[in-house]
Amino acid sequence: MLKTKLKKLKIKENLFNKRRLIILNEDTFEETFSLKLTLMNVFVFATLGAIIITFVTTFIIAFTTLREFIPGYSSTKLKKDATELALKSDSLTIALKKNEVYILSIKKVLTGKLDYAKFNKDSIIAATELTIKPEKLKASEEELELRDQILEEEKNVQLNKAFTPEEGNSKKSKK
Repeated sequence: MLKTKLKKLKIKENLFNKRRLIILNEDTFEETFSLKLTLMNVFVFATLGAIIITFVTTFIIAFTTLREFIPGYSSTKLKKDATELALKSDSLTIALKKNEVYILSIKKVLTGKLDYAKFNKDSIIAATELTIKPEKLKASEEELELRDQILEEEKNVQLNKAFTPEEGNSKKSKK
């Protein structure tokens, strides 16, 4: 226990013991610069310097165009161009489907496999739109049960109204 206390005291003494940093001119041995330091001061300044350099570097990379040189980051112009191209390709695929349906319908007319009365531009446009399957439109069992309950409640409310005398008629007759 005594040894550990002595070690701690020695470390503390070394950390806070003042030392002098002197810069001399080698030819004349003239003192150019001197500074009194402790090991604790050196440690604190080195740590603060490292933290400041880290923040400055992060700031420069995050808020300038240098981030484009880091793998994984793409430029904002590239992102904008990619979204514009995605929208254009979607609209082009829809237009292509409409044209294909139109061409197929024209082929049917030219080959005589389609009645002229049934040929309609609106039917071509409607054929290209996505349709929902009828199976998805059917109500589930829970929904059907809920509908039945609501219908019964509405019938009960109507029956109650039919059996109760109307207050409005009785008030008018009293006046």
